[in-house]
Amino acid sequence: MRIHDSLIGSVLLLLSLAVLWHIQGFPPAAGQQYGPALFPGLVAIGLALSSAALIREGLRLKQPWLALTEGLRSPRHLAAFAITLCSIVFYILLSEQLGFIVCSMVVLVSLQWACGVRPLLALAVALAATLVIHTCFYKLLKVPLPWGVLQPLAW
Repeated sequence: MRIHDSLIGSVLLLLSLAVLWHIQGFPPAAGQQYGPALFPGLVAIGLALSSAALIREGLRLKQPWLALTEGLRSPRHLAAFAITLCSIVFYILLSEQLGFIVCSMVVLVSLQWACGVRPLLALAVALAATLVIHTCFYKLLKVPLPWGVLQPLAW
């Protein structure tokens, strides 16, 4: 299915504006010139600019608002879509109990498997990506990620 770029751009623009509105209430960090609103604000500004470009291009191309494509008939594409949605629900429901590292590994391996990546390569990439993401958020940005079942190994 192909959705008009202007519709997608409009939804993303609304999302970026909602994020910019929401981060206004974030408290400033003590003793620093930047606070917890900096990173989400930069991402939201980038998303807003990209959304505006997407809206402009969609209107310029005059494409149909909705077009059915081959992807809807492909079992592999439908499975990948379903795995993506299930991965999001899995993380939301179980991240506190299992922890970020376990959930991230399961999600990343599942998504790569759905895209046809070989299992050992998917496992290696998922492990590396999970550790890099965890280190960046937990150590550098001081975001309290859940440890879950790995709490005894917390560093």
